[in-house]
Amino acid sequence: MDLLVTVLQFLLSLSILIVTHEGGHFFFAKLFGIRVEKFYLFFDPWFELFKYKKGETEYGIGWLPLGGYVKISGMVDESLDMEQMKQPVQEWEFRAKPAWQRLLVMLGGVLVNFIEAPLIFWLMLYTWGETYVPLSEAKYGFEYSKPLQDAGLRDGDMIVGVNGVMTDKYKDVVNAIIFEDPCVLNVLRDGERKDIELPHEFFREILKGYNNEALLSFRIPAVIDSVIPNGYAAKAGLAKGDSIISVGGVPTPTFSTFTHTLGNLKNHEVDVVVARNAGTIDTLKAKIGEDGKLGIYAAQATRWIKPKHVEYGFFAAFPAGVSKGWETLVYYVRQLPMVFTKEGATKIGGFGTIAGMFPSRWDWQAFWFNTAFLAVILAFMNVLPIPALDGGHVLFLLVEIVTGRKLSDRALEIAQNIGMAILFALLIYANGADIVRAFFK
Repeated sequence: MDLLVTVLQFLLSLSILIVTHEGGHFFFAKLFGIRVEKFYLFFDPWFELFKYKKGETEYGIGWLPLGGYVKISGMVDESLDMEQMKQPVQEWEFRAKPAWQRLLVMLGGVLVNFIEAPLIFWLMLYTWGETYVPLSEAKYGFEYSKPLQDAGLRDGDMIVGVNGVMTDKYKDVVNAIIFEDPCVLNVLRDGERKDIELPHEFFREILKGYNNEALLSFRIPAVIDSVIPNGYAAKAGLAKGDSIISVGGVPTPTFSTFTHTLGNLKNHEVDVVVARNAGTIDTLKAKIGEDGKLGIYAAQATRWIKPKHVEYGFFAAFPAGVSKGWETLVYYVRQLPMVFTKEGATKIGGFGTIAGMFPSRWDWQAFWFNTAFLAVILAFMNVLPIPALDGGHVLFLLVEIVTGRKLSDRALEIAQNIGMAILFALLIYANGADIVRAFFK
């Protein structure tokens, strides 16, 4: 059921983005009197799930959810309908229109996607506001992933700035760690200021050591919120509100240290030292399960860490939404070069990776955030000057506008075939990587 909810959210988001993207092409085509023969959500090789015709356009839903398309008369596109191109030019065809009109038709899809991302962020900020946890709330400091520990950071260090600039936002620190080079993290360690300089091209170390873990996370004490009835903890006498001091002789100042220690003591019976609400210190005997669990739930992090919530009025949310859209675009563009490194190539994913962005329960806020993020990706990827993508057509049209010479249909056909071969190769590689990771971890 959880998987079904994730897939449904992904398909709905993908459908919205495809329809709006293709709708951008459709709008400009109709604006300039160009005939649109088909408007399809998803691809329809051999057969379609649904179709109906209105006027000159056939609308439908294909069975292959890898994208969608509009078939514009008199254009060399993914349909590779070259027979039509051999016929005399008609006034309602794409090829009959001036270059500037054809350029707008090809840019229509990415324009819509670029616009809808800040629009979604605007309405999200107006509806839900924005919640984040200031770094200053990290009363117990942070816990760091292995690459950051290897670079010199210690669990408990409190980050107060980056490259000498003070900041109180988690995302600023994460973005700096990934993208800034050089990057110096300004931290407080036992009340003393220290500057930790990360190695050159540190993102390579992050990618090599990445295992779906946060770069840094807020530390919280190992305090029990509830105990599972008849579990190992309940049988040992552990109770709600107990603070776990040590397990098997290993100090557990934070909950993550506690869970890590349990993982190393599977199927062992150990001493668990706890501080109780009455102020007493007790030592209890407890069995650790073969799954490395004791049968307790941690107290909510908000008990120690207070998030900050910002509300936006309808008009105030607009510039904030535009800013968030721009930040998302910059973030994506800055990480794109990493894909072309040896470390980054191993992290490429396909539809499975994208679908994994969506939660296993229906969450409209997460849904719209992911949709806006994917709108930015779709817009940027489509504008790349690769034949078969919108950007490839745009490049050829710009050459035509500058030189006054139009590429031949044969040249466009060859470019389209090359571009489709590139795209299919990337598609097979990315989705193949998802399959390998799913089955072979």
